[in-house]
Amino acid sequence: MKKLKFGFTMIELLIVIAILGILAVAVLSAINPLEQINRGRDTQSRGDAEQLINAVERYNASKGRFPWQANPNEVVSLNALDSTSGVDDTDITDFSGIMAILVDTNEVKTGYANRIQQSTYNPLYAYWDSDDFSNSVYVCFSPKSKSFRTEAAEDCAVKVGQGDFEIVEGGACPDYCVDGVWNGIDDCQICLP
Repeated sequence: MKKLKFGFTMIELLIVIAILGILAVAVLSAINPLEQINRGRDTQSRGDAEQLINAVERYNASKGRFPWQANPNEVVSLNALDSTSGVDDTDITDFSGIMAILVDTNEVKTGYANRIQQSTYNPLYAYWDSDDFSNSVYVCFSPKSKSFRTEAAEDCAVKVGQGDFEIVEGGACPDYCVDGVWNGIDDCQICLP
């Protein structure tokens, strides 16, 4: 009499494991985990930019001036003020001073201010033109994910030369960004509002 054995042979198990491995590689290559991580970081940068704009606008509404102005009539233009290094092309050289003002007036939390000023953080760039006090404050960032880079190139193509957005021309939207197609260069920025 033959005894029936239930279960899988070693060969059958190895074949199933190999098939699962091939499927796992196919799925991972389809979702591109690095792109997903970069998209998450870009989403965080967008949220941080919105928070900074809101803090600056709240400060302006309550004080009648922006945190980089000593008084409401002071002429100070922001052009690419970098949140991580404080580097600016014009008058402001200390982003940490602006953040300290926003923290002291409870417009932002200390943890937020510390995070966006870390050297490892994707910098935020603030733009504001003092020549026209009706202009908006823009906060921009350089996206890292392909989808956000494409969005930045498309935004630059549509917005450059229109109204308030002119102040970010050359900084957030260099000439090579305005064709509406991301061409592999990192300097096309997403700007809010």
